[in-house]
Amino acid sequence: MFLKNCSEYSILALIPLAVWSIVVNILLYFPNGDSTYAASNQLTNYVWYFQGICFGGLMMIILSAVLLLVDFYKCSSSCCAGRQSYNIHCSRLGSALFALLGVLFSGYSLIISSLGLSQGPYCRTETGWSYPFANTAGGYLVVYSSWSQCLEPGNVVEWNIILFSILIALSALQVIICIYKIIYDVMAMMCGTHKILAQPDPI
Repeated sequence: MFLKNCSEYSILALIPLAVWSIVVNILLYFPNGDSTYAASNQLTNYVWYFQGICFGGLMMIILSAVLLLVDFYKCSSSCCAGRQSYNIHCSRLGSALFALLGVLFSGYSLIISSLGLSQGPYCRTETGWSYPFANTAGGYLVVYSSWSQCLEPGNVVEWNIILFSILIALSALQVIICIYKIIYDVMAMMCGTHKILAQPDPI
């Protein structure tokens, strides 16, 4: 019972995580609240993969709704007529497959956000617009003195680091929840805890 409740609550937790992913990804398009850089395509290329808006956001909300519906699936008398007992492992299998799909969606968001954080922002330097930290393999994150290379947009390094880090944390939590859901469903199928007794329709 405890594991079942945790499974249901964890799926519910995917929804606010997805909403926050959408919000954070949108903020990446407006460094310091300025929309001119998005209009002129002067943003890091990894914000155009829509990892937080689409995969870690909208798709995860849809997936959460599907998982909740599958979890509360009940076998109707019409589909079970004439059967004294019906082992409904198909719902658990479907739930596990949808959770696996959630791992792929959130994993995509996690990977793309990590690459964006590692590459660093696209900004104007003394030599023009470029990725000044692209070859540092993320080493710029601890070399604060190098951040001044980005002259425009203002504070774009801090902006990207904070928002990409939040996206990474949100998608990592989504991955963990979906993996837990898969483990729970597989264990439920193996232990045979989801057996529904269905009575035939009265004549």
